[in-house]
Amino acid sequence: MSILVVGSVAFDTLKTPFGTREKIIGGSATYFSLAASFFTDVRVVGVVGEDFTAEHENVMKDRGIDTSGIEHAKGKTFHWGGEYGDSNLNEAQTKFTDLNVFQDFKPQIPQSYLDSQFLFLANIDPALQSEVREMVPSAKLVGGDTMNLWINIKRPELMETLKKVDILLINDGEAKMLAGDNSLPRAARKVLEFGPRALVIKHGEYGATIFFRDDVFGIGTHHPFRAPALPLDEVHDPTGAGDSFAGGFMGYVASQGELTRDVLKRAMFYGSVMGSFAVERFGPERLQTLTRNDIEQRFKLFRDLTHLT
Repeated sequence: MSILVVGSVAFDTLKTPFGTREKIIGGSATYFSLAASFFTDVRVVGVVGEDFTAEHENVMKDRGIDTSGIEHAKGKTFHWGGEYGDSNLNEAQTKFTDLNVFQDFKPQIPQSYLDSQFLFLANIDPALQSEVREMVPSAKLVGGDTMNLWINIKRPELMETLKKVDILLINDGEAKMLAGDNSLPRAARKVLEFGPRALVIKHGEYGATIFFRDDVFGIGTHHPFRAPALPLDEVHDPTGAGDSFAGGFMGYVASQGELTRDVLKRAMFYGSVMGSFAVERFGPERLQTLTRNDIEQRFKLFRDLTHLT
């Protein structure tokens, strides 16, 4: 089944303890689509500028991703610059954010995308997320992401969007900020009251936890499930880890014929697998060279370590 992702396609300039890279392809929709493409058909809606070449777009096309929903506008592509220090690879220090053509992004969903059964609303203005959800009424499962910026300056719009999202994927700090509670379990319960039927909280190098509303998806239990992260000797670039996790998670779910607790548990592990690959190289370099066998071998490590069936 196909999944539609709406988000940013961008250039990143990065500095980490392992080196620097200038204007490499990035963006939430890019990482998500690459990770999800190993599990299901992917369609992308975003906007790029005149500096985004066919070679850049081929990064996605070479994975069989449908990029016909990417708008090519006059101007420059969204460009973000960040730096990671030796002591904290979980959070980047933003050096600059040039929104460029992304500043006036108004998602347009191609007619051929309207039958998408799975939809992921990547990290964009929540008002736009809500509009996109209304444009794709056939989507039977909607995932979403957000960030502290929108929680701070667009909270009313975000609260409306959360009513239209089935699964929200955010990190620890965002969950606590959104709920106004420093207790993560309490924060999770409060966020679920805002609308989502399930909440995936990403813990960076410590894995992720999924929380459920009572008897959601017909699963019959609200007990959370924790998926660990795979310890890695070296993390070259954490930038796309969260979006790659989301792509692996949603891509696997979209590939299954039913939605059960076991499917969601395995999806958590596949999300962690894809996130672990993404950080091994700069930008999406590692995702471009992966094979499905690589993914299954790493999934087997998780399965063996945790006795996942």
